[in-house]
Amino acid sequence: MTTMTERASGDELTEHVVHIRRVAKVVKGGRNLRFNAMVVVGDGQGRVGAGLGKGQAVPDAVRNGANVARKSMVSIPLNGSTVHHSVATSFGASRVIIRPAAAGAGVIAGGAVRAVMEAAGVRDVVAKTHGSRNPINIVKAALQGLQQLQGEHSPLPDPALGERAAPRREPAASQRSDAAPRDQQPREQVDAEQPPAPVVDQAEQPVEAPDEPAPAPDEAAERDAPEEGDDG
Repeated sequence: MTTMTERASGDELTEHVVHIRRVAKVVKGGRNLRFNAMVVVGDGQGRVGAGLGKGQAVPDAVRNGANVARKSMVSIPLNGSTVHHSVATSFGASRVIIRPAAAGAGVIAGGAVRAVMEAAGVRDVVAKTHGSRNPINIVKAALQGLQQLQGEHSPLPDPALGERAAPRREPAASQRSDAAPRDQQPREQVDAEQPPAPVVDQAEQPVEAPDEPAPAPDEAAERDAPEEGDDG
């Protein structure tokens, strides 16, 4: 599925090419090849349309499908970024169920239904398909389901397109102060914050005299001294 954006009559329209198939017709001289393209067009504000274009080349088929889709655009009521209520529709053997979703849930749907929801401007929805997986029938069933919606049309304002209605929480890192803890700061920054140690001139410092060893006793004097109580 490819997406293209065009501007027509001042309105921005988004084109989604949902499906391209090659059709071969066997004739007497060989086979004639043609292409079919299912294109969904929407403005993202509740207007959406789908068309099946045919051509001998893929660009011709896409262009014809986009023209058919623009001519068949319908308006659907939006409830902010979702739909008002649940709806179930079927086209051929394909059945589509569409349910509203909480803000921020996103488009939970397959490729064909997703293209219709994104083109219509539904950004929070849950859709489920049953039965045939033919993308052409699924797109037509999804359009029928959107046309059955009832309620007041209140889409998101233009500045809020693509943003969720749920408030976003700021990360914890932004709530903390810009200054990192001291143990996580670079060593150079920590050293720069510390005041330099005072420089003391060694010449002004008092010089302490080395401790002089005690005089050793005169062993000879002790040996010659008379002991107490010796008569001679």
